[in-house]
Amino acid sequence: MTDAERPNVVLVFTDDQGYGDLGCFGSPYVETPNVDRLAAEGARFTDFQAAPICTPSRAALMTGSYAARVGLGEGVLFPGDDEGLHPDEVTIADVLSGAGYATTCIGKWHLGDHHPFLPTDHGFDSYFGIPYSNDMRPDNTHGGDSHPPLPLVRDDEVVEAEPDQSQLTRRYTDEAVSFVEDRAGDDEPFFCYLAHTMPHVPLHASEEFAGGSYGGLYGDVIEEIDHGVGRLLDALEREGVADDTLVVYTSDNGPWLTMGHDGGNSGPLRGGKQSAYEGGHRVPAVVRWPGVVPEGTVCRELATTMDLLPTLAGLAGAADAVPTDRVLDGVDIRSLLEDPESADTPREGFAYFDSGGDLRAVRDDAGLKYYPEEGELYDLHRDVSERTDVSEERPDAVARLRERFEAVAADLEANGRPVGREPGEPFTERADS
Repeated sequence: MTDAERPNVVLVFTDDQGYGDLGCFGSPYVETPNVDRLAAEGARFTDFQAAPICTPSRAALMTGSYAARVGLGEGVLFPGDDEGLHPDEVTIADVLSGAGYATTCIGKWHLGDHHPFLPTDHGFDSYFGIPYSNDMRPDNTHGGDSHPPLPLVRDDEVVEAEPDQSQLTRRYTDEAVSFVEDRAGDDEPFFCYLAHTMPHVPLHASEEFAGGSYGGLYGDVIEEIDHGVGRLLDALEREGVADDTLVVYTSDNGPWLTMGHDGGNSGPLRGGKQSAYEGGHRVPAVVRWPGVVPEGTVCRELATTMDLLPTLAGLAGAADAVPTDRVLDGVDIRSLLEDPESADTPREGFAYFDSGGDLRAVRDDAGLKYYPEEGELYDLHRDVSERTDVSEERPDAVARLRERFEAVAADLEANGRPVGREPGEPFTERADS
């Protein structure tokens, strides 16, 4: 594959944004003209699955594997934890960097806050952002432990302590735009992973956007993120690389419903963040790649964040870099990109976990989803809200999916990989300006 055929990749990954929190996914309260433009010029994926909480979702995205498989399925990492993404794991950035891509990570990482767990240890040339959730501050304790001041990090050094969070979305976008401008003229392609800190609480919007939406502060935050997407699209156009760039916009998990008006909206889906219901795992996803992804299309087939690693590897001409010495759970979904409305999913199914990392449900590619503990079966293609249990009507499906559940559990135990363990010092006020 020639360099001209290898796309640049811009991946925008929001935090706790619900399925119903984009205009193109039916939000009546939040206006997102720029993401809606992506959808009009590309495809909406309406059955796109992630993990139900922050760290597991990012582990699955980066490695193409269920978080439980890489030892990061249980809860989230906290400042100074001795654990992180194992140095031997192969990430999307590792694969693309090895294929000659310039790579940057901007925003939230949440896979370890010291070496050897940082983005620059996992294939990214550079990093700028907050390495974990924005509520992990001194005034918010978890388990009775206080946290150090929230660090804004460049590569592996703190450049500010307790940055003004109302400016984070703009600053992240500034970094992403500068990266595109710096790399657009290079002979080699680039990968920009822009992982916004918000709309994870606490919510902050800049003065320009505060009070501007019908969706309260949560809506203000989404609309500022959307504005940043517009700035990125403008930069791609201005630099002449829009047609050569695959843009993906999605979220790490569903909305944090217990936060009320600050927590977002799961639309027609049951449940939200931390839940094994669709509202916890199914996230909005929009993909644009001019000339490859047909305009204004909708893909209703099953796809997941784990599929991005093998898919991007194939697009980069680096399929050989996808590790074969371990089990990966992602599959190449290029066929869905090229033919969103007619191609069948290459996935056989998907496994659902709760926030504690316990396997709770499995589904097949036809949309039948089974919860063994509850004994409930739902037909997601007819009942995406998971309201009508059809287990008594479909004993054949129950038996088949119970067997699949047991097989997944056994496979995860037999083919799990270790979490990284390395004591280190948490980020502190090593710099305050």
